Amino acid sequence: GQERFRTITSSYYRGAHGIIVVYDVTDQESFNNVKQWLQEIDRYASENVNKLLVGNKCDLTTKKVVDYTTAKEFADNLGIPFLETSAKSATNVEQAFMTMAAEIKKRMGPGATAGAAEKSNVKIQSKPVNTSSGGCC
Repeated sequence: GQERFRTITSSYYRGAHGIIVVYDVTDQESFNNVKQWLQEIDRYASENVNKLLVGNKCDLTTKKVVDYTTAKEFADNLGIPFLETSAKSATNVEQAFMTMAAEIKKRMGPGATAGAAEKSNVKIQSKPVNTSSGGCC
């Protein structure tokens, strides 16, 4: 929900098939800003764009202030999939992208559009990630 990003993001929404909104589970204000980000998406993105809500830093259990149930109910009320992740430990990070890809495929796959007579060539597979190779930082 950082203001400095608001001005540059509207151009990124156009043409997007999916948008992942990430908040920090250790920061209540970060979660409170999710509603504003979703309004931005509704304003600038395609009407049927797929959305995914992600609570990051789930590895910091002692610092967690946004409860899983609270965020899950919020997402369910909006019809948006929800996951908690940890970028640090790679928990559910791949699952978040797989969820988004599956949702987009479901929306755009056979039977979803007028040109749906063609067979879908998109295959979503999960492959192990080598977490031992250092990061960029």
